[in-house]
Amino acid sequence: MMSTLITDHKLLRQHARKHVEAGAVTQGYQAGRSDVVRMLNAALASELICVLRYRSHYFIAKGIHACTVAAEFLEHSNEELQHVDWLAERIVQLGGEPDFSPQGVIERGQSVFGIAVNLYEMIKENLVEERVAIDHYKELLLFIGDDDPTSSALIQNILQTEEQHANELASLLWGLPEQHN
Repeated sequence: MMSTLITDHKLLRQHARKHVEAGAVTQGYQAGRSDVVRMLNAALASELICVLRYRSHYFIAKGIHACTVAAEFLEHSNEELQHVDWLAERIVQLGGEPDFSPQGVIERGQSVFGIAVNLYEMIKENLVEERVAIDHYKELLLFIGDDDPTSSALIQNILQTEEQHANELASLLWGLPEQHN
């Protein structure tokens, strides 16, 4: 059986009082906080772009399958907005400031807005962006590793949703004829 050294609670309390203004970030925080905040802000920008793209596609969807597909776009938009909120909350916990400025969102984010002219292209465009997000979040997990378990858990939760979105979009795309306008 492996023995783990547990710090005396009096010493933990002493460390906690030392930098109380740092909030959730304690002496044991191992990740580079400024790098993690920068990466989380980039993820936040990507999620904002996704919210806008899905919302736009929700409103402009047309065709025989539009009701079903548009409902999926709206659901994904709302879930991406939840990701924005979670990322912003974590950034604040780390002592950073979430960057909601519309200026530079495209440069900060990994996602693109894109323009699609029909349901097939909308689904395909969103599926591509979900796949980009999946790879990006996997890279973030590798970068953070075990150094920030809370951010890692958040990213894993978001990643799970992004994979679900990709599967749902692939299912919608299957059997839908490619349209040319």
